[in-house]
Amino acid sequence: MYIARELFPLIKKRLSPGKAVLILGPRQVGKSTLMQEIAKHTDWKIKHFDCDDAVVRARLAIQTLPNLQNMVGDADLILIDEAQRVKNIGLTLKIITDQIKDIRLLVSGSSALELANEINEPLTGRKWEYHLLPIATQEMVNFHGAFEESRYLEQRLLYGMYPEVITNPGDELAILNQLASSYLYKDIFSFQDLRKPELLDKLLKALALQVGSETSYNKLAQFIGSDISTVQRYVDLLEKSFIIFRLRAFSRNLRNELKRSRKIYFIDCGIRNAIIGDFRPLAQRNDIGGLWENFLVSERLKLNQYNNFYGQSYFWRTTAQQEVDYLEDYDGQLHAYEFKWSAKKKATLPITFRKAYPNSSFTAVSPENYQNFLCK
Repeated sequence: MYIARELFPLIKKRLSPGKAVLILGPRQVGKSTLMQEIAKHTDWKIKHFDCDDAVVRARLAIQTLPNLQNMVGDADLILIDEAQRVKNIGLTLKIITDQIKDIRLLVSGSSALELANEINEPLTGRKWEYHLLPIATQEMVNFHGAFEESRYLEQRLLYGMYPEVITNPGDELAILNQLASSYLYKDIFSFQDLRKPELLDKLLKALALQVGSETSYNKLAQFIGSDISTVQRYVDLLEKSFIIFRLRAFSRNLRNELKRSRKIYFIDCGIRNAIIGDFRPLAQRNDIGGLWENFLVSERLKLNQYNNFYGQSYFWRTTAQQEVDYLEDYDGQLHAYEFKWSAKKKATLPITFRKAYPNSSFTAVSPENYQNFLCK
């Protein structure tokens, strides 16, 4: 089954000569499928280059105009898959966009690690960049309706939103265990000199166990037996590989607001659960609060990215442990959200926050209304 992706119309609209369209995202989220689906809905002549093929990589790495003209031929649209595997791919793309007329470029990469470094300067002003993440709640609601999707909420928290997981019920554990192995980290090991790769596994487990809580690099370093600079570097690599993402603390008016704190979430709850090896039903878990928070924040990230959200996202906390789970700041207004797995527990804004930001809106998000938070 094919689940339509929210990025489809955005990317299709951007395909035009003189600019490359880049789709970045973790492995196995459907980048190749999306590219092929876009290609199906055009009348253009298409050439597809898969950079997992060593011969293709070698040809694309010959950055001369005659070679690239020969490869492009009479095509109108060029698809380049796993572009991060080609040396100096940015220069290749620049030559095609600048010097070969009437060519549209659609390029995918499974990591921002090398690709971002190699394309930013050569393609300045010559690219549109989009991030494709695992399936979004909005996409599943579009696929089979809001009520049907609500029936799968527990599965989404346990097994996540990777396309293969969703489309192969019964095989979730096998698929996630494979994904959560070194396959997900392939780009980190390929492109970075990791002297202590075993620390990466320890760090991921530590992050998975404290999801929904504030992150201290110092405590993480102590926990995994490393130093702060190594932890910071590994967190940065994991974020650029689309495995985790960071949320900053909001501060503006109060002296006791935490300013430099951050939370770290996983892009996918299923990957998080696979890392710690825990797929128990929600009723048997003691981490449901953090898991629910991770699910909502990661799904909101997808919604915002796919809808050109121009504001900023935060959490809020004071030294007195008063907290707001999630904040969005846009158009001069703060929007505060509290996440409650049980709708019976009344959610209210801390008095300190209400006094400091009296014009803020407030919404409590529970399983009863979560789709309002995650869908347009």
